[in-house]
Parts: sequence; C-alpha cells; structure tokens
Amino acid sequence: MNKPTPAPFSQLALPPATLENLTRLGYVEMTPIQAASLPIALAGHDLIAQAKTGSGKTAAFALALLARLDTRNFAVQSMVLCPTRELADQVTQEIRRLARAEENIKVLTLCGGTPMRPQTASLEHGAHIVVGTPGRIMDHLERGSLALPSLNTLVLDEADRMLDMGFFDDIATVARQCPKERQTLLFSATYPDGIAKLSQQFLRNPKQVTLEERHDNTKIRQRFYEVTENERLHAVGQLLEHYRPVSTLAFCNTKQQCRDLLDVLRAQGFHALALHGELDQRERDQVLIRFANRSCSVLVATDVAARGLDIAQLEAVINVDVTPDPEVHTHRIGRTGRADQEGWALSLASMNEMGRVGSLEQAQGREVEWHPLAELKATSREPLLPPMETLQILGGRKEKIRPGDVLGALTGDLGFSGAQVGKINVTEFSTYVAVERSIVQDALRKLNAGKVKGKKVKVRLMDE
Repeated sequence: MNKPTPAPFSQLALPPATLENLTRLGYVEMTPIQAASLPIALAGHDLIAQAKTGSGKTAAFALALLARLDTRNFAVQSMVLCPTRELADQVTQEIRRLARAEENIKVLTLCGGTPMRPQTASLEHGAHIVVGTPGRIMDHLERGSLALPSLNTLVLDEADRMLDMGFFDDIATVARQCPKERQTLLFSATYPDGIAKLSQQFLRNPKQVTLEERHDNTKIRQRFYEVTENERLHAVGQLLEHYRPVSTLAFCNTKQQCRDLLDVLRAQGFHALALHGELDQRERDQVLIRFANRSCSVLVATDVAARGLDIAQLEAVINVDVTPDPEVHTHRIGRTGRADQEGWALSLASMNEMGRVGSLEQAQGREVEWHPLAELKATSREPLLPPMETLQILGGRKEKIRPGDVLGALTGDLGFSGAQVGKINVTEFSTYVAVERSIVQDALRKLNAGKVKGKKVKVRLMDE
C-alpha cells in the first residue's frame, strides 16, 4: 500500500494568523488523522473518527472548533468531553497553544477531584471553550453555573474509554442539554457497540473516518523471557540494565506485585515510582508529572491505575506478569513505539503462564520471540539515572503562576538555558518544573533566593 504524500496545513481554509502560529509550533504537514478529518470538520459536518492517542487528533478537533469561535462572544461555544483529568489537562494545553494566533481565547478545564467554587467563579467571568470530564460537566449544568445556549461544537474525545468507564448515561445527559443545531465530533480508538448507539442518538448524518494504519507493530519490538517466580522481580532490573531505556512503564497484574517490585527496584538503585489505586489525586498527579517529565526512570502500575495515561516518549514497556486478556496486552504495549519512535515491549513469563502466552499468540496471529535471561548483561557501569529532576514550587494557578513565568525566571534572571529546562506543570496550588540533573542543586538554590513573577517563592526538590 503506497503511503499518501503528507498534506500541508496551508491547503486548509484557515486564517493566515492560525497558519503562521502552526508553523511556529512546528506543525507543517498534517498527520493522517488530521488530513482525513479536518476538511470534513471545517466544512461543518458531524464526524466519527478512529484515532488513537498520539495520532494528532487533538489538533484535528481543536482547529475545527477554533475556526467557528466568535471571540467577542464570551459564552461557551465549544465543549470537549474527556475520560480523565490527565487527558482533559493535555487537551486544554494543546488548544491554548493552537489558539495563540487569536487574542484572549479563554479555555477552562472542568474536572472532578478539585473544588467546585473556583471553577464556578471562572465560569462567571465567561469562557469560550470548556474541556472536562462528564461527571463534573453534569454537576455544573445541574447547578446552572454552566449554560450552553451558544454552544456550536461538542467533541467526544476517546469516546471508547469514556464508555469503558461507564459514562454512557452522563454523556447522554450532557448531549441532551446542548443545542440541537450543533456540530458533534467523536474520536475513538476502537468501535465498541456503545459508539454506534451514541452516534445514532446524538450525531447528525456523521461522516466516518477510519485510518487503515491501526498500530504500527513494526515500531514495537517484542521479546519474551521465561522466568521462575523467584527470578521475576529481579529480572526487571536485569532488563533495565541491559536495554537502558530512559522511561519504562512496568505493568503488574496486582497492587501487591506493584509494591514488591517498587521495593526491589529501589533497593537496586533505580529511580522508580508506583501508580496504584490507593494514591489520592494529588499523589497520583505528582507521580504522573515526574514520570512524564523524565525525572523518574520506571513507573510501576496496574492496568486500572494506568488508565488514561498518555506519555509521549516511552522507550519500553515491561510486562512483569502476563495478562490473561490479549486485548489488555495489546493496549499495554501500544503505549510505546509512538509517533515514529521505536519501542521495546519486554515480557516475563513463568511456566504456569504459558497458556496465557498461547492466547496472545493466537490473538496476534504469530508466535512470540523467546530470549534467554542469561543473555541480559549490564551494558554500562554507570547507574541508570533519569536525565531530569523535578522542583516543586509552592504556588500554582491560585497565585496566577504560568509556565512562562517559571521559564522566564530560570532562563532570564537566573541564567540557565532553555534547553536545560524540561516540562513545566502548573496545578492549582503547586508548580512542577523539570530541570537537567546536572543543574538541579544550582537551580534549587537560585530559585529559592530569587523571584518568580516578582514574588519570593518556596521551592523543594522532589525525591522518593
């Protein structure tokens, strides 16, 4: 099958300022999902598009809803429903970046797990676009703090995951409160039955976009290692020392296995964190921020805890246990090898898991590749350390801190280069900034002695 030639954004009917901003952001050619869905969405049609995370789908719907926006009207004109708070935050950030061409476009995130009052206050000041989870959007609609008479675009992002999480009725309730004359864009990686039901009820003659390239398996290299139960946890460290991935997601079938593995990895000197159901939202956010900004080498998680987790650069996935469900296995390993990067999918299997391995082979239509544990050798004398470390600044959105303020303080007054600063995450009460390991002590000292946005701040290094 010949690959179509990539189409430039400039062939779309977008304002020159938007195209200029896209070029500045490094968006020149459209990804396949953007090329297939943007012309349809910009023409005002309803749309069902098959798109996995990491395919560029956010820009596909964001550019469409921004094109219909009347900035002079301070009413909610677009709404994006997402399955998780993490995804909603990512979508909001992406829309804000794409909206830079226009003056003062206000995008609000409305998710559970944070207090209602600040959200209600923000809504009173007016917003053009809201991005949120179905439950919290419903709360605001019920209380009357969110009104939708001016809504012209409704986006259902990762609709299959919202259905997985039991949000069908919530989505239906929200959709019924939207004006009938609106455009609805639905994005989903898979098409479970609920999608057809949703589209029959809430979409008007939708056009359908399905990309042939589902997961590019050539980018994910899978290897299996046979282990005894006693070797299993220790073998994870051997895999890390041999392959030396910068970021690894290690999946366990149980919470207890997660805890045990975390203890073993830390004892072996790895920078590891765990994600499991017992963390509160703040702890969960901190773990995810540190893993996504590359200041933690290994994230140990159960499938449930890793729901809604989208990490852009993930060099390896390790299946510490083989999952009984082949679809879960595909979902696990599909998180690596994204966006033109290669990734390793490494699995450990004991004799009593061979039946599960057989099911995987059947589902994948090919045999798995076995390698002996004995061939794993430490390929460097240096310990495997993450390239970044995270500094936590006490003060966040409440104090009106923005990523630019932190970057400005570090690169302006304090004299660090932009290349030494990684991701900056601003939450309600804290700001997290990743800096290169080599400058962390210096940055910590200078930030504590200096100012952000003209104010003194308290900063601490986040360690295990």
